Amino acid sequence: MRWRREDYDADPVTTARRLIGARLVHDTAEGRTAVRITETEAYGGFWQGRPDDGAHAYKGRTARTEVLFGEPGHAYVYLIYGMYCCFNISCDAEGTAGCVLLRAGEPVEGLDFMQRRRGRAKGTALTCGPGRLCLAMGIDRSLYGADLVTGPLWVEDGAPCEVETSKRRNIDYARYGKDFPWRFTLKGSLWVSR
Repeated sequence: MRWRREDYDADPVTTARRLIGARLVHDTAEGRTAVRITETEAYGGFWQGRPDDGAHAYKGRTARTEVLFGEPGHAYVYLIYGMYCCFNISCDAEGTAGCVLLRAGEPVEGLDFMQRRRGRAKGTALTCGPGRLCLAMGIDRSLYGADLVTGPLWVEDGAPCEVETSKRRNIDYARYGKDFPWRFTLKGSLWVSR
């Protein structure tokens, strides 16, 4: 079942954990692609009394982070390294900035489309890593602010699964946030970033 607005109306940690095992689906003119979500990271809020200084919205509302402060269940897509997109899902109550970064997924539909978009990438290199996942799924900055409840990009319920927790990756710039145990992975899955 496609997630409704209220499914996104929870804090980032709860939402990130719930997304593991769910399906991310994207309908494009080319065709449909879908992955089983295997790796997420939560951003926003506090842990053990410390603010999440690894979150983009940590310094407040900007044109870039506007969607994070709005209604939950929208796409927050941004560019890293000047060339790769990252896809986040806005969550938490309206007015409170929170999101979940989707880091990896296991292809379940549209593998041929993903392969064409990713060229020579094979196996887990196809969709493991936030930039790779976006490329394979056809997610780019044109989807910034897209409504995941009514739009061509959405989340569907998945089967119950076991989830593992660890520190988030590649945010050494964050004084406190680099140590938050807010990375969630599907236990036993090979489809996670390395």
